[in-house]
Amino acid sequence: MSTTMLTRTTVRARGVTKVYAAGGGADAGVQALGGVDLDIAQGAFLAVMGPSGSGKSTLMHCLAGLDRPTSGTITIEDTDITTLSERRLTDLRRDRIGFVFQQYHLLSELNGSENILLPLRMAGRRPDPAWLEAVVDALRIGDQLCRRPSELSGGQQQRVGVARALAARPAVVFADEPTGNLDAASGRDVLEFLRYSTREFGQTIVMVTHDPMAASYADRVVLLLDGRISGELATPTPESVLGALQELRG
Repeated sequence: MSTTMLTRTTVRARGVTKVYAAGGGADAGVQALGGVDLDIAQGAFLAVMGPSGSGKSTLMHCLAGLDRPTSGTITIEDTDITTLSERRLTDLRRDRIGFVFQQYHLLSELNGSENILLPLRMAGRRPDPAWLEAVVDALRIGDQLCRRPSELSGGQQQRVGVARALAARPAVVFADEPTGNLDAASGRDVLEFLRYSTREFGQTIVMVTHDPMAASYADRVVLLLDGRISGELATPTPESVLGALQELRG
């Protein structure tokens, strides 16, 4: 990956807080995020980890425009998503953000190809045949495009889900426990492709996971505790991630 590619920031968060009100005003609620500053470079593979209740899912939802922060700013490329109307935010999620979930969320009545192309067709956009061919080849799912989800294994369904997330060439893909429902071999295949997509396609990936082995595929791990960034790891290994988590839990 070129140094030039890494100099551009795809996602930037500054002073991001999230307070969930508990009946009264915001000051009476629960603070899920307490002032997060984070830069994610183009072509980076970032893993977000932390104990249960640390705020990692809330952070991902705010970064992805699925939830609005209470305060602070979040930009994706050159767009401050915290100032967008709901309509424009919906358009941005559709056009510039990809999602990979623990549940595959494939439509049972559609085959693999139709599931991959569905978001583009709903947006009235034509696919880029060369790009889709590159993604399908890299994921090794060319022989599965005519099959429906019920005819695919869990790993195959997740690879179709990853292809769907990449079909529109989004600025960033958010992956929420993408290997949570997969066996070890299938999970490894998905993680290897996510890492491959950053290095070969320049794709930016943000993954929330509780699994140190999954996090070791990332270029960088951010550790959250009580809604704040409490540490980072570069070039993580399963052992270094596990040690950092144990230290975090104290």
